[in-house]
Amino acid sequence: MGKRYMGKLDNQSVWITGGGTGIGAAAALTLAQAGAEVFVSGRRLQPLESIVQSIAKAGGKAHAVPLDVADADSVASAAADIGQVNILVANAGLNVPNRSLGSLTSDDWDLVIDVNLNGVFYPVRAVLPGMRASGGGLMILISSWAGRYVGRLTGASYNASKRAVLALGETINTEEGGAGIRSTVIMPGEVSTDILKTRPTPPSTKDMDRMLQGQDLADTVRFVAEMPAHVCINEILISPTWNRFYQGFDEL
Repeated sequence: MGKRYMGKLDNQSVWITGGGTGIGAAAALTLAQAGAEVFVSGRRLQPLESIVQSIAKAGGKAHAVPLDVADADSVASAAADIGQVNILVANAGLNVPNRSLGSLTSDDWDLVIDVNLNGVFYPVRAVLPGMRASGGGLMILISSWAGRYVGRLTGASYNASKRAVLALGETINTEEGGAGIRSTVIMPGEVSTDILKTRPTPPSTKDMDRMLQGQDLADTVRFVAEMPAHVCINEILISPTWNRFYQGFDEL
């Protein structure tokens, strides 16, 4: 057992959806280093347990909570098991290979909306009563550059779902700010994670090395999480310096 982490997030309970890989996994490790007790959710237990073991080995506190964020009952049950949540990081997301309007099926549309939008709303709804009762809380919603600027590469269902997350975050601040509850929507440009492998033509290793990395987003999440309770960072739009939404995509 390593030395117990200590930091600004001591005594804070953090629930991270999509916490087994990519941005979520990096955020879990980073927030645990800041002192938080972390609950990581995802559909696959093995990646969650791996993150929990890494945190525990370094002296942190973490728990695996497997669930499908698109299942409202499963999310509600998980929230009840976790108990009080001070910080929610709603990170679970996906895309489908056939994403243009000419090839997108109804099933694929539903899948993306279920995970990327409903899978953000369900955890938000689940933690709200506890945050209201405690007098405050923070929700960090992971959207996308495509949520702010629609692009052909990301496709109709992804664009629509990520734009809707912006509206949900603003609604949280509109309705719940008076109760001390604040929301930050983070909109990253391309991040080198496994979701890029679902693109019709995945980017090259060279291109992925120039993108944002998972740790970049984890550091951004920590920055938001460590802000005092009277500060609400409404939105963060972040991209690689070499931003292919500006430079152009070879895949197109």
